[in-house]
Amino acid sequence: MSETVNPDPAARPVARGLGVSRADFLSLTKFRLSALVIITTFFGFWLNSRGGINLSLLLHTLIGSTLAAFGAAIFNQLMEIEPDSRMKRTSDRPLPALRVEPGMAFAMGWLLSAFALIHLARMVNVEAAAVTALTLAVYLFIYTPLKQRSAWNTIIGAVSGALPPLIGWAGAIGQPHDDHSYFRVSIFLESGAVYLFLLLFLWQLPHFLAINWMYRDEYRKGGFIMWANEDHEGTLTARLAMLFSVMAALLMFLPVMTRQTGAWFLLPALLVNGILILLSLRFYRARDRISARKLFLFTLLYLPLLLVITALFWRRGI
Repeated sequence: MSETVNPDPAARPVARGLGVSRADFLSLTKFRLSALVIITTFFGFWLNSRGGINLSLLLHTLIGSTLAAFGAAIFNQLMEIEPDSRMKRTSDRPLPALRVEPGMAFAMGWLLSAFALIHLARMVNVEAAAVTALTLAVYLFIYTPLKQRSAWNTIIGAVSGALPPLIGWAGAIGQPHDDHSYFRVSIFLESGAVYLFLLLFLWQLPHFLAINWMYRDEYRKGGFIMWANEDHEGTLTARLAMLFSVMAALLMFLPVMTRQTGAWFLLPALLVNGILILLSLRFYRARDRISARKLFLFTLLYLPLLLVITALFWRRGI
């Protein structure tokens, strides 16, 4: 009769190979974060649609941006297996928990990213594909390595997070009608594109500053360098959150000045931004986890509110 060997409770599980469960796939692709890419891409497309929305073009744009977001999330986790394994909030992800083989994840990420770029270039336009490629490059080759080297990674991460609406903005234009216009740089210099980029850029900063301060001990364990790591009193983090919140409020004047919206846009837009500034101010005064969490939770509501308000007042075709 063979002996029964009790498993070591401290032993890490062995990867299962090619099998990837639905839950692990959603975790690998950071589905919730990827959903944000889909939403902002859609709004970029919608705001720049002139003469009605081309549903076929919209579908192809969303397919490409979604697959690229999935691929970027997988590669990001491949690059951070060791740091993720040291942090409680990420240690159960499929790769550090050894439920998925790194080789399998790499193949998935490569196929998703490559197909996304090819699909966008073929079915949408080269401009949308180029912005997607830039998003992947900044996110994976600058932001991800910089997280373990400099606190300025937050700014770089905000840049990569602000590019998806420009995928939709460029996608709405479709293929060039003039064969000589292969790459239309002017698309990204339009006031609407600048506004969408800055809106996403500035929104992310109070959002991530609040997260970083709440989980600063975890980030230190993972080896990530954040402004909040040694900011035990929260002074620096709160001041930065207030600064970027005020800058976001000032941005609301841009679409009015460029006549993309009427002056009535400012009423709801500044109201929402006023709440953001107020919560940042309360965080500065209290500098505790409760006030930081309230700021974080409101940032989750801030972006969809501003996108809807913008869409309601937007003058398309200008």
